[in-house]
Amino acid sequence: MEKETSNPEETTNKMKKYHGWKTMPYLIGNETFEKLGGIATAANLVVYLTTVFHIKSIDAARILNLFNGTTSLATALGAFVSDAYLGRYTTLAAASVVTLLGMVIITLTAAIPSLHPPPCVEPTSCTGPTSTQKAVLVLSFALLMIGAGGIRPCNLAFGADQFDPATDSGKKGINSFFNWYYFTFTIAVMISSTFIIYVQSNVSWTLGFAIPAAMMLISCAFFFLATRIYVMVQPEGSPFTSIARVFIAAARKRRRGFPSDPTPSLFDPPHLSSLVSKLPHTNQFRCLDGAAIVESTSEIKADGTAANPWKLCSLQQVEEVKCLLRIAPIWSTGIIYYVGMAQQSTYVVLQAMQSDRRLGKLEIPPGSFSVFSLLALTLWIPIYDRIVVPGVRKITKKDEGITMLQRLGTGIVLSIVAMVVAGVVEERRRSASHNHPTIGVSPTGGEISPFSGLWLAPQLVLSGLAEAFNTIGQMQFYYREFPENMRSVAGSVFFCTVAFSNYLSGFLVTAIHRTTGGEDSSWLAGDLNRGRLDSFYYLIAVIGVFNLIFFAAAARWYKYKGLEGKSHDPQPVS
Repeated sequence: MEKETSNPEETTNKMKKYHGWKTMPYLIGNETFEKLGGIATAANLVVYLTTVFHIKSIDAARILNLFNGTTSLATALGAFVSDAYLGRYTTLAAASVVTLLGMVIITLTAAIPSLHPPPCVEPTSCTGPTSTQKAVLVLSFALLMIGAGGIRPCNLAFGADQFDPATDSGKKGINSFFNWYYFTFTIAVMISSTFIIYVQSNVSWTLGFAIPAAMMLISCAFFFLATRIYVMVQPEGSPFTSIARVFIAAARKRRRGFPSDPTPSLFDPPHLSSLVSKLPHTNQFRCLDGAAIVESTSEIKADGTAANPWKLCSLQQVEEVKCLLRIAPIWSTGIIYYVGMAQQSTYVVLQAMQSDRRLGKLEIPPGSFSVFSLLALTLWIPIYDRIVVPGVRKITKKDEGITMLQRLGTGIVLSIVAMVVAGVVEERRRSASHNHPTIGVSPTGGEISPFSGLWLAPQLVLSGLAEAFNTIGQMQFYYREFPENMRSVAGSVFFCTVAFSNYLSGFLVTAIHRTTGGEDSSWLAGDLNRGRLDSFYYLIAVIGVFNLIFFAAAARWYKYKGLEGKSHDPQPVS
């Protein structure tokens, strides 16, 4: 390989004026208030749909699964538009304004009587929403989805753009920014899951939505105030083009065959990028090697580049695509894993609505029960980093204690246990409603069991621990294993996992509702006391077991990026 005489990237960095921490008050303020607004708006939607719009619980669960799934899937489009056309600043700016508009409209659906159905006179005589009311609600959801699709894949990367990656202080600044990012996320979820949900459920839906909208307005103000000092990285084109070229070139040369020692016959020009690591040739997915086979000297120009990039790709491009293909089976297991996590925002909330939520003189809002999951996640992370990892390190002799794939597998196991516990708890809750006097009627029309809602905490704690292992592990895994020039795509991959998981959850809810009786006689009856939600949880646990078996096989087959034939994690956790 030729030695570089100059580094274009370092030259470009010197021309930019990085303000680093000077931009952080604006970006951290933007992040905090955006999360406060966005999370608070979405966290209690299942209650809003069932109590204000009088939508059946089964339909509300399906709508929320569709909303969450499409919101997460939109991040892939947002990452593409940002990388290929608009750049991160413009994408974030436009998405922030769109999100604010969506929050204002959903606030209006609560504030203006004509934009939501009238209150129920009796639980059995509720009027559903009109076509106009549905249209306005869908419009607000659509704007929130578009806004989140632009914000989620770009906000972390844009914050990191403000630090010079070529200096030690810049690298430290990037790490600190990530820490602050997750810290603000935790604070935002805590406030949203307690104070704002309490206002929505017990004071006023109008005020409960107006507060997040005001916070989003403050977020936009923070973001635009520092426009003059931001480093704005220009879009460099989508990596999807390079991926397409590899597949097309490999298809064109699929009948050429491969020599026993392919490396000398493959197009492997000098690697000039200081950002993207050079990848060695691997023997997995040999069918793609054809894309880099040089058939004649006319395929290479005098400057050493390919004459037609759709007919000849570099070995580096081929290996980058192989990275994505190796990740795909691991990624697919996240879809099944997250089906259990998705129930926290749907059926766990509905369970809480039909449980005794009294804590002394205080009644806990149904949407606030997710705080147990968050607390488990927040408390476990420092324990894991400071106590568990050092202890395990002495046994495994690895800096990170366990590998990334072992961390993901642990999360899958915990999610299965959480679903089993959820099934047991629901059995007890339903049994209590049948064998003891009920204490009232929920807004959805079902009788409230005397069973304490605090018994929902164990399954939520287990779900929080599962997230600490698998969810955070997924983000770390994608960030490390994706080629460096695809990290904006890597930022959206996890959200795509959540998207397909929500779609799968919605499909399961619909299929089970139809095959187990329908309406008020199915497993997922509107009145949970008449249904068998516990059987649904057990079914998710069984599916999770098969998912764990597949994950174990995929993890055994997986080869970490840059290492051929090794099955251990080469990099320490930062």
